[in-house]
Amino acid sequence: MLFYAHSGLRYLVLLAGVVLVAHSAWGMATKRAYGKQVRVLSAIFTGLIDLTALLGLGHLFTGVFYPQLGGHIVMMVFAAVVAHVIHRVMKRRPAEQQTYAPHLIGTLIVLGLIATGIMAIGRPIVG
Repeated sequence: MLFYAHSGLRYLVLLAGVVLVAHSAWGMATKRAYGKQVRVLSAIFTGLIDLTALLGLGHLFTGVFYPQLGGHIVMMVFAAVVAHVIHRVMKRRPAEQQTYAPHLIGTLIVLGLIATGIMAIGRPIVG
């Protein structure tokens, strides 16, 4: 059951990441003021990554381990760290220094790490 929850939650993580990228790109393109919406989207994205990691850790403790899982774990830890760093740094910056660019670039990096981690275990990213 943990495997299916962990595996299925990736779709919500990917969806939240795509929404955050789109919102950040739109905010940059229209020169909108940085606001609460992007912080909430970032928190949702980071929270979903945390929940997925927690379920993955729980699944790991069931005793399922194979060599390719090492690459998956490393990529996902990096993805979670990058997501947290972006969210925390942007939250702590003074209002006049907050921009959409770190969310856009950082979320693309996180999505790339997630895609690489999923492919490391031989699973399709979507499908």
